[in-house]
Amino acid sequence: MKIHPSRRNLLKSSAVLGVAAGFPAIVPSTVLGATAPSNQITIGGIGTGSMGMGNLKGFLNASGTRLLAVCDVDKKHRATAKKTIDNKYGNTDCAEYNDYRELLARDDIDAVFHALPDHWHGIICVAAANAGKDIYGQKPLARTIKEGRAIVDAVERNGVIWQTGSQQRSDSRFRMACELARNGRIGKVVRAEAGLPGGYGGGSAKPVPVPEGLDYDMWLGPAPEQPCRDFKNGGPHWNWRWVRDFSGGQITDWSGHNIDISHWGLGLDRTGPVEVSGTGKFADHDFFNVITEFDFDLKYAGGEHINVSNKHQTGVRFVGEEGWIQVTRTKIVASHPSILKDPIPSNGIHLYESRDHHKNFLDCIRSRKETICPAEVGHRSISAGLLGEIAIYTGRKLKWNPEIEEFIGDPVADGLLSRSMREPWVI
Repeated sequence: MKIHPSRRNLLKSSAVLGVAAGFPAIVPSTVLGATAPSNQITIGGIGTGSMGMGNLKGFLNASGTRLLAVCDVDKKHRATAKKTIDNKYGNTDCAEYNDYRELLARDDIDAVFHALPDHWHGIICVAAANAGKDIYGQKPLARTIKEGRAIVDAVERNGVIWQTGSQQRSDSRFRMACELARNGRIGKVVRAEAGLPGGYGGGSAKPVPVPEGLDYDMWLGPAPEQPCRDFKNGGPHWNWRWVRDFSGGQITDWSGHNIDISHWGLGLDRTGPVEVSGTGKFADHDFFNVITEFDFDLKYAGGEHINVSNKHQTGVRFVGEEGWIQVTRTKIVASHPSILKDPIPSNGIHLYESRDHHKNFLDCIRSRKETICPAEVGHRSISAGLLGEIAIYTGRKLKWNPEIEEFIGDPVADGLLSRSMREPWVI
């Protein structure tokens, strides 16, 4: 029987052979045509609500892609996503699924993107990696530290490309701030201040009938059994973020952005703190129960210090012995204009440059090189936030071993590194 290589193996082998032979990994479309297997990346989307549609449109409009299928437990979301794709291609070919496992079983899909409630990240991402799919995964990498490590291990074990949706790394302002801090422009960095939003969203959280077209049991997945609630527009979408069964509020939503940038600017991408302590207040509103006000400190083995708080301006401030740099999504400022004026010399520290987060992922699928925010980096960013969450819940200073990812002498805190899953769901 003749064995036909999968599209995934073709992409991998073309990259390897191209590099080995000294030729470009991807054959130009002028030679084989724009639809040649080595040029076109086929993609499926899992979770096509608001953030998922943003990712979908980013990949749909990218060069050299073909979106083949979408998956969502809400029929309305699926229909909107399918219509968007079909309108782009002028056909009705886009497949739609309620169950992510059916999409992952397709051999003709090279990569997937997901935008899901946090409690689903671990199971689906591990399954996608085990299916050999390259993955663009929204942050946070996972709801718990144990699930995050399982994702990293699955990505590495299966040799797939991973991009964490921490898109600030593809913003020139954030890269500039980190390069300046890394190159000593403000002297020795005393601390980084990661500003995250606080509070929680609206919605009554009252039990309601399951909306038509929503597979609520599948939406719950591994989360504890409970009635459907009116988080927004009569169903569970969006404001699930303020319920601990599904998320950790703004700490889990934004750690993958501003703790991530703090790590980047301090050179801490692949490690974690050794000590964490903090205080916080909790939501007191019906069913919402996440931490809404917080201030916690992360101390690292090399003396680095990150303070994370909803009292800081949303963004990152690097504070040095000779000045400071503040960066947000709209601007970068410093204690003195000269800090920002001069370019980094050619022999200075120059960080990974990406100008488009989706394109960086696609480029790395073709080259099989590491993305700007691979799984290990995304894991370390959210892990630091989750450690802060655990410190606030336990109400004490905690010692952490970032190598084995366990607390030192604190089995109670260790018990918060994972969560039980509703049957039959396991990673």
